[in-house]
Formats: sequence, C-alpha cells, structure tokens
Amino acid sequence: MRILFLCLLTLADTRGQVAQTRFVEEPEDQTVVAGQRIVLSCVVLNYSGIVQWTKDGLALGMGQGLKAWPRYRIVGTADSGQYNLEITDAELSDDAVYECQATEAALRSRRAKLTVLIPPEDPTIDGAPEILLRAGTPYNLTCRARSAKPAATIVWYRDGLQQDGAITSTEVLADGKRETTTSQLAINPTDLDIGRVFSCRSTNDAIPAGKETFVKLNVHHPPTVTLSIQPQTVQEGERVVFTCMATANPEIKGYRWAKGGVIIEDAKENKYDTQVDYTFFTEPVSCEVHNDIGSTNVSTLVDVHFAPRIVVDPKPTVTDIGSDVTLTCVWSGNPPLTLTWTKKESNMVLSNSNQLYLKSVTQADAGQYVCKAIVPRIGVGEREVTLFVNGPPIISSEAVQYAVRGDRGKVECFIGSTPPPDRIAWAWKENILEAGTLERYTVERTNTGSGVLSTLTINNVMDADFQTRYNCTAWNSFGPGTAIIQLEEKEVLPVGIIAGATIGASILVISFLVALACFLYRRRKGSRKDVTLRKLDIKVETVNREPLTLHTDREEDTASVSTATRVMKAIYSSFKDDVDLKQDLRCDTIDPREEYELKDPTNGYYNVRAHEDRPSSRTVLYADYRNPGPARYDTRPPSRLSHSSGYAQLNTYSRGPASDYNPETAPGPGPPPSTAGGETASQLSYENYGGHAAFPAGAGYATYRLGYGQPPSLERAPYDTYDPMGKYASATRFSYTSQHSDYGQRFQQRMQTHV
Repeated sequence: MRILFLCLLTLADTRGQVAQTRFVEEPEDQTVVAGQRIVLSCVVLNYSGIVQWTKDGLALGMGQGLKAWPRYRIVGTADSGQYNLEITDAELSDDAVYECQATEAALRSRRAKLTVLIPPEDPTIDGAPEILLRAGTPYNLTCRARSAKPAATIVWYRDGLQQDGAITSTEVLADGKRETTTSQLAINPTDLDIGRVFSCRSTNDAIPAGKETFVKLNVHHPPTVTLSIQPQTVQEGERVVFTCMATANPEIKGYRWAKGGVIIEDAKENKYDTQVDYTFFTEPVSCEVHNDIGSTNVSTLVDVHFAPRIVVDPKPTVTDIGSDVTLTCVWSGNPPLTLTWTKKESNMVLSNSNQLYLKSVTQADAGQYVCKAIVPRIGVGEREVTLFVNGPPIISSEAVQYAVRGDRGKVECFIGSTPPPDRIAWAWKENILEAGTLERYTVERTNTGSGVLSTLTINNVMDADFQTRYNCTAWNSFGPGTAIIQLEEKEVLPVGIIAGATIGASILVISFLVALACFLYRRRKGSRKDVTLRKLDIKVETVNREPLTLHTDREEDTASVSTATRVMKAIYSSFKDDVDLKQDLRCDTIDPREEYELKDPTNGYYNVRAHEDRPSSRTVLYADYRNPGPARYDTRPPSRLSHSSGYAQLNTYSRGPASDYNPETAPGPGPPPSTAGGETASQLSYENYGGHAAFPAGAGYATYRLGYGQPPSLERAPYDTYDPMGKYASATRFSYTSQHSDYGQRFQQRMQTHV
C-alpha cells in the first residue's frame, strides 16, 4: 500500500511540472530573399532544459553556437526562455521546414516553412545588342530569365510600348527549386524597323522591379521604290520625266528601265526623260532598283491624251437575206472616246458600242457602214466596212441614159449586189443578146471592184433607138432582177461655138490684165511728179451765182454746177466706180458749203495745173421722156448724174435701120457754156422707137440724146469711136434730168485756186 502511494505522489509532481512548461512563441512560415537575414521565433516558459532546432527533421545541434552551421545561431537568453533561430545571408539551402524542440520536456513546436526567394539572373536576348534581319522574313525575338525562384515573368516592349502575343515557357533546374523562363516575340521586320529597339523585362517576387535588357534591329531590305511622272497628264508628242525615288539597306547598286517589258538601254540613272506617244497609255514604264539583298520593280502608265486609234478593224461580212449580222469595231483613245455606227451617207446612229447588231437583214441593209470614234478636243477616227447581203440581182443603173444621134451610144446596166449574176441578157424589140454582136448592137460584160457592168453599145444611133425601151435582166442563184432603160438624145454644142467661147474668154482676160497694167502704170507715173507745195499753200473757194433755168427746147451746159466738186472728185477718185460717184454727186441739193469741204490729198498738184487749157468736154445728155403716156414699164425715177472723169471713154454706138425707128428732129447742139468759142459739138439723138415692132410709137419710152464735143480740127463721123487717150482727152459727163425733178433750179459755181 505504501508503494502505491509513493507512485501516485511522484505522478502528481510530474503532472504539475509539465503543466508549467509550454511554448509561448512558436516558429511560423516565412519568406526570405536570398542574401537577407531571417529569425525563426521559439520561446519556452518554465523550462530550463535543452532546446534544439531541427531542419527538415535533422537536428542542428545544441547550444548557442551551432558550429556545423556557420550562418545559424540561437539568439535570446535561457532565463527568458528565448531560443530563436537566426539565419544570415539566406541561401537556397536554407529553404526548408524548421522545428523547435524542448527535449527534456518532450515538447515540439509546430513546423515552420522557410521559403527562400531567388531573383532571376539578368535577362538575355539572343543576338543582342544588335540583330541583323531581312525585311519581310519573320523572326522570333527570344529573351531568357535564368535561375529564378519562383519562375520569372517576362514582358516585351517596343520603343517603350508593351507588346502582347509573346510565348513563354519555363524549365526547372536540377535542384528542383529554381526555374529558367524563356519568352519569344514574333516580328515581321520591314525597312521601317531599321534602328528600332526592343526590350524584355523579367520579374519575380524576389525582385518586383525586375531586370531589363535591350536589342536594336538592323533590317536589310531590297530597295523601296516610288515612281513619279511629271507632268502627270500630257498630249501625245509631249515630253515627260519619270523619277525613280528609292531607299535601300544596304546601298543601291543600280537602276534599270523598261517599257512594255522591253529594256531601255539608254536609261541608267534614277530619271528617264522621253517623248510619249499613245503606246505609253497601254504599255507601262517600269523602274527596277537593286542592291545586295534583292531588287524592286515598280511600273506605271502615262495618262497621255491621243486621238482614236483602231484596235480591231471591222471586217467585210457576207450573209444571206434574213440572217443576223454582228459587225465589230474596237477603238482606243484618251480621254474616253465616243463611238458611233452609221450607214454611209446617213446620219442616223445605229449603235454606240463596239458592235453593231443587225437582225434579219435584207438587201436594203447591204452597203458600207461607218464606225466612227471621237475623242473630244483631240481627234476623230473612222473605218468603213462593207456588208454584202446575198439575194436576187439588184440593178442600179439610171432609168434614162443619153446618146448623140449618129454617134456611138452606150446603155449601161450595173449589178452591185451579191452574189454576182450568173447571166445577163439585153432585150429590145424582138432582139435578145447576152454577149457578142448583133447588127449594130454589141454587149460587153466587165467585172469591177464593186459589181458587174454590162454595156450595150449601139453603133450609129438612129431615131428609132430613142423610141426603144431596153430591158436588162440578170440572174443568180437567188432569182432574177430586171431594169427598163430609156435612151434619149443628147444635145451637143458645135465645136466652133465652144472654141469661139474659149477664145473670147481668153481675149477678155488678156484685155483686163493689159488695162489693169496701164492703170497702175499711169497712177505710179502721176505719183512721181516733182511737186513740193504744201497742203496749206492751196486755197479753194466756191462762189454761188444766180440760179439757171433749164428749158425744154434747149439744154444748157451744166459744167458750171458743182464744178469744183466734180474736178476735185475726178482728180482724187478717178479710179472709183460709177456707183460711188453717182452717190457723191447726188448731194447737189445740199448746201454747197458742205459739199465743198474736201481735203486735198495731192497737196494742190492738180489744182495748180487746173489753170492750164483743157480740151472741150464730151457731153452725153439723156432728155426727159418726151411722149408721156401709158408706159409698158415703170418710168425711171427722177434723178440726175453728172460725172467727170479723166479716164472716161465713149464707145461706138450702133444704130438700127431707119425702118425700125421714127426719130424726131433733134435740136442742133450748141456749144456748151463752158467750152471755147472755137469748139464745136456733135450730137446724136435717139427718139422713141416709134416704128419698131417691139416698141410701138407713143408708148411713152424715153428719148435718148447723145452729144459729145470735140475740137474743130478733129473730124470724125458721128458714130466713130472717140480716142480718150489722145491729145484731146477730157472729162465725160452724163446728166439725167426729169421735168418732175426738184433739180430744175441749179446753182452756177466758180472755183478759184490761190497758190
């Protein structure tokens, strides 16, 4: 019983001691970066025995200093029960499970996991610091972050901008704790990537800021070419300059030019100057630039404006009646052209496309068609094509033909349709002839480019031949065709008349040329007179006198009226026609002061010579109508013309037989007031055509009196031609007067010339 009590007492003492010993602090899971210091806590209360640490179940030893583990030591005091484990310069080997044990008290702390973090090594990029790439060839940029715990994360950047799409992989090292991370970024380099910088940055928990490395790209590429034209739009025949701008890495080795695939041997530089034509619109000009990497070829067309040019010529087409036909015509032009199809000699547009479609054609559709192309403001082109429509013969000869009596005549029958006729026959009266000769008739057949011509020749054409109808009939595989032709007589002018007309026309032309030459010679000769008087040295005055009255039984000289005007105008404008002079002289009724305001273009040359003696003027006077009555024609309106000209001529006047006229006794002409007393005048009077059949007496037709003065020494018959170019040449004046005219009162004027 005593022994049992002692045992119970001992057990009670032991339970009291154990209850008093316990862990106040136990180690916890911690993380440390390699190289750093770490402390694992262990505090035991009411314990004075041995305390030790285990690492992954392996005891580290006892005491404050752990000689086997130089970087390990127990820190704290035993009195306070602190047995903390301190680890300096943590290493990967320190990565383990730790436990604090109070061996005498048989106490163990909970296990604590110490994790050691290892930053990755400096990342590396394959090929850094500069990678030589080739443009257009894909490439993977590779970045590696080695020996990291945990595995590193890699991020790519291009010129500072984060790039996505990289492929990442990890590899666990032999220790089973560290890993190597590899990242690949796919790129497709171009010439724009020359000098571009890529970087990769690796991070993990040990180094959140990460580590970064860089690589520079050097991209080799064949030349990059830009081809330009100046000017961009040209006319055919103008010059243009092609410029080939290129960049390359490495440098450019040379240029090569071609047109339409054909090498241009003379072009070796980066510019090509040439004259363009229409081919430059369809055949491109190319520039090829090469270096050590390769070559680049760029081509371009020229916007050259040119007139239409045929590309596909229309071809003649032969078809049968009722068939469908398509005619094709292709043009090229720039700017875009307008195309029209028309039938020749017709303005109706049949089509505006390259093809003309004709449905169910007839023989009327046969003929020539025109395919016309128009390029606005540039030019026009056209082609003709013939459509042949097979059918019965069509005869296109004239229905009426002509021949000369007694001569050889021809009657023609032309067949222009297709197919050509197999047989042609002429029929007239009772005769039929296809070829050869029958009496006076001969038939000949001729093949022309446009058809067949059958000619019926008639020798010694007679009256009966003009009364005969000639039947021309032609046959081919499609049937017959007939035409009726009438022969009519042709009037022929005698050869003598034709020859005479030709000779007469030649004489008139020669006479005109001679007269023109004389006129020019006299004018040139007159302009060479040695006159030095100035315009201001001449003074022309006109003085009005009392009016004169014209009587029916006599005609006074009208030379005194507007004398200065007539002389001046005759001198200044001798070469003008009569119409202009008539209009000038109708101003007699106007105030003479206005009439005489003329400028002297000869500077007084002719006015000075006006004092010389002049021969008498020849006068032609047309009297008023003497026998008023019912007129067959309208009477001449009241008018008067006085015309003075230094070059007037009086031609010979013919007179009809005495039986055709009924002349009245004409008053004898007296000397005009303006002529000298010794001068005489001859006068010819034409009375009304009283006895002529066409002009019965009393019809009221005007009487014409012709008078012309000449010197007394010049004897001429009344009807002889007066020579105006002789010694006595002078002015001729025509005067028309009427009893109803307002010109009965005239003014006599005097011209005074002062030098």
